[in-house]
Amino acid sequence: MMRALCAFCLAVLLAASAAAQTYPSRPVRIVIPLSPGGTTDVPGRIIAQKLSETLGQQFFVENRAGAGGTIGTDYVAKSKPDGYTLLLTASPFVIDFAPVIRIASGPYVLVVHPSLGVNSVKELIALAKKEPGKIDFASSGNGGAQHLVTELFMHTAGIKLNHVPYKGSGPAQQDLMSGIVKVSFVGTPIAIPHMKSGRLKALAVSTAKRSPEMPEVPTIAEAGVPGYEAIVWIGLLAPAGTPRDIVAKLNGEIGKLVRADEVKKLIAPTGMEPDPDTPAQFGAYLKADYDKWGKVVRESGATVQ
Repeated sequence: MMRALCAFCLAVLLAASAAAQTYPSRPVRIVIPLSPGGTTDVPGRIIAQKLSETLGQQFFVENRAGAGGTIGTDYVAKSKPDGYTLLLTASPFVIDFAPVIRIASGPYVLVVHPSLGVNSVKELIALAKKEPGKIDFASSGNGGAQHLVTELFMHTAGIKLNHVPYKGSGPAQQDLMSGIVKVSFVGTPIAIPHMKSGRLKALAVSTAKRSPEMPEVPTIAEAGVPGYEAIVWIGLLAPAGTPRDIVAKLNGEIGKLVRADEVKKLIAPTGMEPDPDTPAQFGAYLKADYDKWGKVVRESGATVQ
C-alpha cells in the first residue's frame, strides 16, 4: 500500500510539473471585478497584452463588476484551479486565494469640489468638525475601497462625513465633478486632469510618501493627520489549489515584465509604481491587509451591497 501511495503521489507531482511546463496551452482569462477604464483596468490590460506576447497564448481581460467587486471575485474563486482563470484586483481584498504577485502600488488622492471652499486637509477637518455629518463624500459602493479608505480617514482625523454610495465609480465621479457631492478619494488618473482644469482640488495623497506624478501634493500625514496611510495595490491571484509551478511561472514572467522600462512607462500615468514580490511575500501582505481593513470594517459597520 505504501509503494502504491508513493507511486500515486509521484505521478501527481510529475503531472503537475508537466502541466506547468506546457502552461499556457490555451487562452487565459484575467477577470477584473471592477468597471473598465479604472486604476486596476489599465495596468491589467497592459500586463495581459505583454503576457500574450511573451507566453504565446492569448491572455484576455474580462470585467465582471458589481457588489463592490464580489461578483467577479466569487466567479474566480469557484473556477477550476488550473491557471486559466485568474483574478486581477485592487485593495482592500479579503478572501482566500492562491497569491501570485503584487504588481504595483500607489496612492488614492483626497479631492474636494471647489464649491466646498476648503484648500487643505486641515481646513476640511475644521469644517467637518463644525458641521458633523453634513458634508457628503462619494464612493463607488458600500464596503468598497473608496468607502473604507474614507472611513479610515474619518476615524484617524476624528471627523464625520456623510457617505453617499453609488453603483460604480462612473456615477460617483460625475456627481463629484458637478458638485452634488463634495469629497472623495479617487485614483491619480482621475485626480490629475480635473485638478489641472480646476474642476477638483487635490488636498493630499493617501500614501506615506508623495506621488511622483503629483509631487506638489502633500501626504495626508504631512497635511495634518499623523499615522494615516492607505495604499492602492494591484495584484494577481488564482483560485486556491492552483499548482505551485503554474503560480511560480506566472510570478516570474510578470515580475520580469513590470521591471522592464517599457512597462514602467506605460503604468506610470496610472499613478502606480511597479512593486513585484514573491507569492509568499504577497500572501503575507494580504494577511496584514486583511487585519488592517477588517478592523476598519468592524469599527465602521461597513457592508457590501
